[in-house]
Amino acid sequence: MKKAIAELIGTFTMVFCGCGAMTVNEITGGSITHVGIAITWGLVVMAMIYAFGEISGAHFNPAVTVGFAFAKRFSWKDVPKYILFQTTGAFLAIAVLWVLFPESQSFGHTYPAEGFEPYKAFIFELLLTFFLMLVIINVSTGSKEIGTMAGIAIGAVILLEAMFAGPITKASMNPARSLAPALISGNLQHLWLYLIAPFIGAFLAVISCKLVKDDQCCDENC
Repeated sequence: MKKAIAELIGTFTMVFCGCGAMTVNEITGGSITHVGIAITWGLVVMAMIYAFGEISGAHFNPAVTVGFAFAKRFSWKDVPKYILFQTTGAFLAIAVLWVLFPESQSFGHTYPAEGFEPYKAFIFELLLTFFLMLVIINVSTGSKEIGTMAGIAIGAVILLEAMFAGPITKASMNPARSLAPALISGNLQHLWLYLIAPFIGAFLAVISCKLVKDDQCCDENC
C-alpha cells in the first residue's frame, strides 16, 4: 500500500501543478504562458521522481505502468492497484482545482488544436508517449527510478514534449491526467484518443527497446 499511496500522492501533485498552471493561465488571460506551463510540467515530474522513485518507481501514469508490466519489469497483479491510485490522485487534484477556480471551463483538459484532425492528434499522442516511455525504460529498472540523472532525463523529455506539442494536443501522454479534467469539466469529445494512444505508444517503446537491447528490457536487474 505504501507504493500505491506514493503513486497517488505523486500523481496528485503532478496533475495539480501541471493542470493548475494551465487553469491559472486560463483564468488570468495567459499570465503563465505556454512556456511556463511546459516548464511546470517538466519540473513537477522531475521533483516527484526524486521524491517517490525509490518507493514506487514513480510511474504516475497508467500507460507507463502497463508498459513496465509488458516489459516484465513490473508485476501484472499490481497494475490495477497502481492505475486505481494514479487515477484517484488525478481526480483529487482536479477536484481541488474545481474548488479553487470554479470559473475555469477546462481545468487543463486535453483536446486537439482547432483544425487539427483527431486522427492526427491520435498519432501525435502515440508518438509523444513512445518517446517518453523510450526514455523512461532506459533510465530506470521499472520497480525503481535510480541514479541522479533519471529524474532530470524524464523531466526534460516531459518539458520538451510539452513545449513543442502542447499547442497542438496539450501533450498529455497520460490517460489518468486526461480523464480527470475531461470528466469534471464535461469536455469528453476527444477523450477516447487520450485514453488509447498512450498505451499503444508505451507498448511500441517497449518493443523497440527489446529490438535494440536484446533481452535487457525484460530483465528486472538490467
